[in-house]
Order: sequence, then structure tokens, then C-alpha cells
Amino acid sequence: MAMAGVDELEITRILTDSDLDGVLSGAILLRRWPEAEVVFGHPGALKNGLYDEFINSKTAICDLPYHPKCGLSIDHHLSNKPESEDGVRVWEAAPSAARVAANLLGHIIDLEDLSEALEWTDRLDGGMVTREQYLSEEPMVWIGRSVGVGDEVARAAMWLFSSGLTPHEISETSVVKAAIAQRKRENEILKLEIEERLEIVDRLAIVRMHGLGMRSNGYAVTAYAGDACDACLITHGDLGVSFGEEGGYPVSASFYTNSFLHKDGGIFNLTTLATRFDSDGGGHKDACGCRVKPLDGSIVVDRDVTEEDIELNIKQWLDVWSLRGK
Repeated sequence: MAMAGVDELEITRILTDSDLDGVLSGAILLRRWPEAEVVFGHPGALKNGLYDEFINSKTAICDLPYHPKCGLSIDHHLSNKPESEDGVRVWEAAPSAARVAANLLGHIIDLEDLSEALEWTDRLDGGMVTREQYLSEEPMVWIGRSVGVGDEVARAAMWLFSSGLTPHEISETSVVKAAIAQRKRENEILKLEIEERLEIVDRLAIVRMHGLGMRSNGYAVTAYAGDACDACLITHGDLGVSFGEEGGYPVSASFYTNSFLHKDGGIFNLTTLATRFDSDGGGHKDACGCRVKPLDGSIVVDRDVTEEDIELNIKQWLDVWSLRGK
């Protein structure tokens, strides 16, 4: 999108991811369009049409898949890269969508005070954080974990970033500080669950977390597994639910390279796994996800997912993983 086009763009709605990258992306857009209504979304829910009524030509979508009715799309996921230039779609091979937003709007709004937040978001979203940094008390690491507590925390953090507070100041505000404390308590439980459930097969760390009502990112698993794995596979969500249900999150899987070990990128393009059965799966080659699909052999069928399907998906992902380097 040409700079002149951005200067004239009118945005009244923002749909963004609720993770740290999506939150900071939303904060940057709010500086340009402070009256815009913000909704946090999920890639699967977007692709399933749950936000169709919210999206129009004055809607900006950040860090989520493109929607043909939006007025601006800001993204950096490899699987969402457009095949050709499009005036509405702003895509860069950047470490974070927030960095894409900053590059797009930096000539209109002052983003100097967000340089620290942007640098950490690049590191965390781009798999460039060290094990020591991840396990430290760095405010941005814990803000990133805290926004997952719920939309209220994500929204508070977004407005605090947009208003110009530093990461340290944000981490000391009542809402975010309480969320960080909650995450620290949960982290002790999470470590025990990972320890109990971790299985390493052919240097792929597998942690089945579906049905637990909790999620883990790849950093937590690979920090625990150490150099014994090259990547990890984490299941999460619940059987028998779908997007749109209250608190519903269908059984899904996330794949992450062990970036602590492979600092310059993984040894296998993990989107090969994420798109094996789910055409809507994807993300980055070193961090991506998909829905677990009901299978008859290796064919996706139309029925509810069962526990047996989860194991069959995992088995077939392992078969694909075993072919790396061949």
C-alpha cells in the first residue's frame, strides 16, 4: 500500500489477535485511529465466518488471515502471504505483525517510545529469544504471557501501550500485574503438567494438553525438554466444541521449532504438518498450528473428532516428520 493511500485511509474497526503481537499491532493502529472499535479474534474463527458481520471496508485486520471485505490487512505469517500485490494487503516477512504496522504507519505517527516493546515482540514472536531471557523476569516476556489470561487484560495492555507507557510501567499497573501474578501461579502447575505429559519421539517433543483447560506455548515445552528435541507438538482445546461457543476451543495442535537450540531456524518446515489435514492450518515454518481433524485412515471425514482421531493425527504427523532431511 502506498503511503498516500495509508494517509487517507479511514479505519473505524480493528480485528486483531489477542497475543502480544496482535495486542501491540492494535496499539499502533489505535494511535492512528484512536476512535476505532477493537475486537480480538482467532484465525480459525475468522476463517469460519464468525466475524463476517464485523468486517467491512473500514475494518483493519492485524496478525490474522486476510478477509476479502476488509479495508486493510496487516500480516507477516508465511502461510498468509498474498500471491500478488494488493492495495489492501500489507504483508512483510518481518518478525512480527507489529513491526509491519510500525513500518506502515511510522511516517504518520511517532512510535519512538514503542521501540523497546517492538524489539521484544520481534524476539518473542520471531523465535529469537534465548532460554535465559524466556525464564527471566523481563517485563515484556511476562506481559506476553499475561495477555493470554483474557480479553480484558489484552485490551488493557493494548491501551497502555498505545498511551505511551513503558513495558515496566505496564507490568506494574493493577490489571496487568494481577494477570502476571496469575500466570506465575499457573506456570508452576503448567510445568508439572508438561513434566508429566512430555513424550519425545524421534526428537519431536509431544505434550497432550487437550481437555485440561490450559494452553502452553512452545517456549515452555522446549525450555523444559532442552536439547533432546528439535521441535514440539502440543495439543489443546476440547473435544465436542467449536468456535463461537462460549469459551469453546476445538481440539487443535501447535507446532514449534526448538528455537533455543536452532537459533537460525528449524530443520523442518512445520507448516507441512499444520496443513497435512487442515486446509486452514498454517502460520510460520517454525511456529504454526491447525485443527485436529476426524480421519478415516489418512482421509479427512465429516464427523466429530474423537480421542482416537487425535492419536491418529499425531501418528501421521510423526510419519511426515520422520521424512525430514530425506
